[in-house]
Amino acid sequence: MSQLLFDLTGKRALVTGATHGLGMAMAKGLGHAGAELIINNYSKDTLEEAKLEYEKEGLKVHTYVFDVTDDKAVEKHIDIIENEVGPIDILINNAGIIKRIPMEDMESDDFRAVIDVNLVGPYIVSKYVGRKMIPRKAGKIININSMMSELGRNTVSAYAASKGGLKMLTKNMATEWAKYNIQTNGIGPGYFATSQTAPIRVNGHPFNEFIISRTPAARWGNPDDLAGAAVFLASKASDFVNGQILYVDGGILATIGKPSNEE
Repeated sequence: MSQLLFDLTGKRALVTGATHGLGMAMAKGLGHAGAELIINNYSKDTLEEAKLEYEKEGLKVHTYVFDVTDDKAVEKHIDIIENEVGPIDILINNAGIIKRIPMEDMESDDFRAVIDVNLVGPYIVSKYVGRKMIPRKAGKIININSMMSELGRNTVSAYAASKGGLKMLTKNMATEWAKYNIQTNGIGPGYFATSQTAPIRVNGHPFNEFIISRTPAARWGNPDDLAGAAVFLASKASDFVNGQILYVDGGILATIGKPSNEE
């Protein structure tokens, strides 16, 4: 099969919140496949540092400051990006937050804040990018879902609700926009080795042992493990894939788990 199926040369990709972690790993994957990168953050604090990180790998990146939950700011900046950089061919809705609070203790404002960033944000950004893609009859939109799109966990009621909603928003976007040759899909990461998980990824830590035993691949994911999925869903290789969630989780969702004494 020709590698040209996965070639993103000449494409422009907006990856929201891609200043670190999994968002940066996916953006780098697109960049190394040839895409010109555009990243945003709600403040400029980490944008310059992130830009240097991308440029160290020889990647061309443009940075913009706007809040994905601010309808007018998003509309304005999508226009600016298209005028200054060029048409957005690929959108990855990566920006997200989590608040780990037991449901009975969670303030309604905290619940709404998570829904606003994780679900309303992708709707807003996709709406304004979609308006540009529709007349061009081409585009790739990738929503970053979660295993919490399928499963619940203690203390993450708002996050699970937002990611479950995002799964269905992904399917509905595909339903409405497939006729314009826009493919909308999602990626659902499992548990990954990032700076945020470093404190619990040590031998003997109960959660580390739980993840290793719960994951059929018997390891944490490396951020680079997401790059291939992002490139696939952003490339010509996925032109007839629409409304799907690709779980990159080492097999967690495929199994009910194994007893602790099972080899």
